[in-house]
Amino acid sequence: MDIAWTGILILTCIFIYSTWDTFYRRRNLPPGPTPLPFIGTLLHITSGELVNSLLKLWDKYGSVYTLYFGSRPVVVLCGYDAVKEALIDRGEEFGARGSVPVLEKFTQGYGISLSNGERWKLTRTFTVKTLKSFGFGKKSIEWKIQTEAQCIVDEFRKSNSQPFDPHKNLMDAFSNVLCSVIFGDRFEYKDERFIKFLGIAEESFHIASSSWGQLHSILPTIMNHVPGPHQRMISISEELAEFIHERVKASQENLDPSSPRHFIDSFLIKMEEEKNNPNTDFNLRNLLVTTHNLFVAGIETVSTTLRHGLLILLRYPEVQAKIHKEIDQEIGRERTPNFEDRMRMHYTQAVISEIQRFGDVLPLNLPHMATRDVQFRGYHIPKHSIVVKGTDIYPLLCTVHRDPKRFSSPWKFNPNHFLDVNGKFMKNDALMAFSAGKRICPGESLARMEIFIFLTTILQNFKLTSPTEFTDSDVAPKLAGFLNAPIDYELSFVPR
Repeated sequence: MDIAWTGILILTCIFIYSTWDTFYRRRNLPPGPTPLPFIGTLLHITSGELVNSLLKLWDKYGSVYTLYFGSRPVVVLCGYDAVKEALIDRGEEFGARGSVPVLEKFTQGYGISLSNGERWKLTRTFTVKTLKSFGFGKKSIEWKIQTEAQCIVDEFRKSNSQPFDPHKNLMDAFSNVLCSVIFGDRFEYKDERFIKFLGIAEESFHIASSSWGQLHSILPTIMNHVPGPHQRMISISEELAEFIHERVKASQENLDPSSPRHFIDSFLIKMEEEKNNPNTDFNLRNLLVTTHNLFVAGIETVSTTLRHGLLILLRYPEVQAKIHKEIDQEIGRERTPNFEDRMRMHYTQAVISEIQRFGDVLPLNLPHMATRDVQFRGYHIPKHSIVVKGTDIYPLLCTVHRDPKRFSSPWKFNPNHFLDVNGKFMKNDALMAFSAGKRICPGESLARMEIFIFLTTILQNFKLTSPTEFTDSDVAPKLAGFLNAPIDYELSFVPR
């Protein structure tokens, strides 16, 4: 009897698997590993190594392939040509935001990062316009960046050339630039509320990048009910929203509709203008989530980029020496660097671009989604499926940045990727550190200005050294999860 039941069970499993396999193969999705019921292609993802797993599948299946996160189809795009075609050439079809389960219970469709449709268009247009009015990408914000860069130089001098981890200092400085635009003022680095606020922003990225966060992205239906660190994302996000709400209430007390002082003022004025519109998207929840999105994205990514940069300069002191020489020639050691200096500093620009490429801070990108049924490179990508509205698209930025057709030594740090034969800075369209197309980061102009001014100001004042001898393996990006952070390290800032 037991043998009979075992035989029936085996035959049933074979039937379910073959039916499942045939059903999915008939959909004309791009190729990929065959999914299993309930868990999809989970067995092809190494625990805690989502990005590296996707890179291996790129080698096996090519530039366009399909995975299943549970029962949800996910189309992965690899290499410059495929990503450019989707995000830039066909940006309207691939312009919606895909699923980010670890944050969706908090955002609830609001904000600038994860919203879609008319709400996203209105929120993004308003946000970009308002940030520009407060100086994003303009000279009017440059002095704030220069001031904060000088503050961090003063902090580094206090170390008396002793080695330490500059992570917190960088977070403090970059966040204060954003605070001046969003809230209208900066915080002292030792302010307890400020320290807690930054800790939440940092923990958010840590959770999303962890094994728990990765598994939540792959199997959200199951992981929503499984206890673990990923469940903290909602509570800490709401805690950050409450911090922002306190600032909103303070702004409301002395708001002058004719003279907004910062982003929150501008949003409050817009809320007042639309208070009689029952369907308006300019409401308190959208303000809190949008501000949350700006901070979480704008603080951690820029500070992590510079942390990669400082580590790379420790590993390659000859690169640091060349930047020192260029700073001395083009700026000197007396005046503060400004953003226009970059136009004469070809080598420094090339190094910064290569730090962004090689460091690959957001290797996965945020997922996109097909806005309609799409025929892409001979395959069918549906807007709707039997299990989900919209097909998630993962345009892997790390594969763009490591495309051998676009970079001669994609797995090595090489500033020559951005220099022509005459040593002049040369743009490369395959650098997509801020993504591309309709969903390109709205803070790109500010981030570019921050990275240049902070790096040149630090190197104008200090030589970077470390008691540790770093290897190529130490500086190589780990490419594991959502955020690619460098190893922990200490360095000395020796006055020049």
